[in-house]
Amino acid sequence: MVASTKRKTSLTLDAKTLDSARELGINVSAVSERALAEAVAKVRREKWLQENAEAFAAQSDWHEKNGHPLADIMTAPGASSWKR
Repeated sequence: MVASTKRKTSLTLDAKTLDSARELGINVSAVSERALAEAVAKVRREKWLQENAEAFAAQSDWHEKNGHPLADIMTAPGASSWKR
């Protein structure tokens, strides 16, 4: 596993929520880091999908017109829907 570099930062959080987290022994830094990592991954995925939407649409159009090029050897459920 690769160790990551940590950087100190400042957050402004709701006082009651922060107090409750501390009382319950919740590691606020760890929870914040995990939530931020999930948010970054979500936005990156959405951006990637948006940037590639035209290619996905073109591929979908091609498959609608021509079927899937491997339809004859596909065995997964729903494979028959790819045949023309």
